[in-house]
Amino acid sequence: MAYQTYTTDVLVVGGGVGGTAAAIQAARRGVKTILVSEFLWLGGMLTSAGVSVPDGNELAAWQTGLWGAFLRELQHRQPGGLDHSWVSFFSFDPRIGAQIFADWVGELSNLQWISGQVPLEVWRQGNSVTGVRFADFVVNAKIILDGTELGDLLALGDIPYRWGWELQSEWGEPSAPADFNLLTQRYPVQAPTAVVMMQDFGADVAPEIPPASNYNPSVFAGAWDGYGGETFLNYGRLPGGLLMINWPICGNDYGEGLGRLIESESSRWEFIQECRCHSQNFAYFIQNQLGRRYGLAAGVFPGEPTAFGLHPYYRESRRLVGLTTVREQDILPVMGGKVAPLHLDAIAIGNYANDHHYPGEDFPLQPKSIRWGGRWTGIPFTIPYSCLVPKLIDNFLVCEKNISVSHIANGATRLQPVVMGIGQAAGMAAAMCVEFNCQPRDLSIRKLQTALLEDERSPTAIIPLFNLSPDHPQWLQQQTYYLHHPQAYPINGYSPSLSESQCYYLTANQVLIRTSNYFTGIFHHQDQQNYSLTITAPKIHQNQTWQLVTLRSHIDEKLQALSHKQLLKIWGRLNPSGNWLLVENLDE
Repeated sequence: MAYQTYTTDVLVVGGGVGGTAAAIQAARRGVKTILVSEFLWLGGMLTSAGVSVPDGNELAAWQTGLWGAFLRELQHRQPGGLDHSWVSFFSFDPRIGAQIFADWVGELSNLQWISGQVPLEVWRQGNSVTGVRFADFVVNAKIILDGTELGDLLALGDIPYRWGWELQSEWGEPSAPADFNLLTQRYPVQAPTAVVMMQDFGADVAPEIPPASNYNPSVFAGAWDGYGGETFLNYGRLPGGLLMINWPICGNDYGEGLGRLIESESSRWEFIQECRCHSQNFAYFIQNQLGRRYGLAAGVFPGEPTAFGLHPYYRESRRLVGLTTVREQDILPVMGGKVAPLHLDAIAIGNYANDHHYPGEDFPLQPKSIRWGGRWTGIPFTIPYSCLVPKLIDNFLVCEKNISVSHIANGATRLQPVVMGIGQAAGMAAAMCVEFNCQPRDLSIRKLQTALLEDERSPTAIIPLFNLSPDHPQWLQQQTYYLHHPQAYPINGYSPSLSESQCYYLTANQVLIRTSNYFTGIFHHQDQQNYSLTITAPKIHQNQTWQLVTLRSHIDEKLQALSHKQLLKIWGRLNPSGNWLLVENLDE
């Protein structure tokens, strides 16, 4: 059969978070790029899967690269701001996120986006990947990236990958099991979730939600015990009364027969349908327990049914066997420190706590969180470039959850902001391999790191430093210094050469100030990282006490230095769902 043939410099297969970021970055670098996606929306976990309350990389110092640009664009476009849920600092309508990605892609004349296509065959010549066949066309490329949700190119191209658990004997990971057991057998990977969007109608007028045929209310019994119904719903509250339902406790995680995801197209579709029915039953349970004020949202996602994400939120996929593998030890804090070990070939930053999802099971993991800014956050870690590169295969990179990572460590590397950073780095690397006519394994790490730091549109941090926000005048200098002197990297994550008096912050920018409000009240300092404010003005919030949180290092330092019960005047934003006041500036 004759197929239409496209020839390009870089081909990205999969329009999820990583694939979209990779395609945008490769094209911005100037190389001819084709992006082929299965779905009508770009953005994967952030948009088409419906998880528009992203976790991780929330601190100002980690808001760099395409991730930081995405947040700033959301803040500009999202009516009512981003302070709606308590699971995240950034809650947005997924339609707006999808439009941002579509607009970014549309700006680039050297980037061609083809939607509604899945890869059917990977073409190879020896150890080199040369092209990918779709239903009625083939794309040949110099560099090909797997950005699919489940690492499909790995299987189609016979590229070595992992699926499932590794025992403690493999790499000495402290949380890994000593032996395979019923848990590892039942859940070879983490459970996905078919996110369903519900709507708060404000009164008991919502259309009745029909249950799926296999409805069993006992499955969901106790879902919000210890939280209460309102707090449960506010977990994923979005603008316009939308409620993102992605709840792990007796909720809509689904893990029955996970092996079907990689067996065949028909078995995967069977799993997806069951996963969606499970979420519909959970929505039916919510409406029956909490009332007809809550129903399915209409018109959120394209196609039918419009209340469900276009695909499940996959937390884990096939995982590449790469030049190196990110293990649990690589995401845990160094002895006596507040950062993980620094990879010499670091290309992206993450900080999420290691989080695994196995319905009905409580799997203990080594802690990797600290209190910072008045709340809990994760220990920052880095992603090495070498985990994107196959051991033996040429012309190929990965750019999604399919990096070379252990099953245990995947619980921290799988989050949306981390994967966006991975995608940006992979796209930059692919473009540079075309420029320098070299294989990904031979690309100069230092040149790649420098290109990421000095990118004209979206420079991205490589070195995690709590007190180095991207708007700091010494940002590039400090990043470069620790890149060249990794032995000097401070284990507390604070550069000792930066002082508060040297800093310039976006809080001085009037655009940011206009999104905040002015509050006066009595400051309460419970302990080093536990602050609250009893508001005395404005009158509408008088005598209410709110937890104080911040995403900015210099604000956190000031909060730590304040005296208990002193009068405090601040600029900030209230989040009723989280009962916190996000502090943007202090009056001194």
